[in-house]
Amino acid sequence: TSNVNIRGAILKGMVVSTKMKRTIIIRRNYLHYIKKFNRFEKRHSNMAVHCSPCFEPKEGDIVTVGQCRPLSKTVRFNVLKVEKNQIFGNPRKVFMLF
Repeated sequence: TSNVNIRGAILKGMVVSTKMKRTIIIRRNYLHYIKKFNRFEKRHSNMAVHCSPCFEPKEGDIVTVGQCRPLSKTVRFNVLKVEKNQIFGNPRKVFMLF
């Protein structure tokens, strides 16, 4: 993470895309409660995260990210840890809570 201070939120997410240079897209799944039907619905949000060259995450890996100062228009988080994960098939279609 070089000389960028990590402060604020520390989150987990699943790597969805590694096509950019030093930036990855992670997907954060969560459940939203619908009071009328007394049930939960699945929702997700994508987040752009800076990834240092020392990390080499693959699609489907679980990453821990920490909040930092804005690095670009959309990037406000930095990869802290990569956990290898065996997800078969398309990682966008898998719903996992961390």
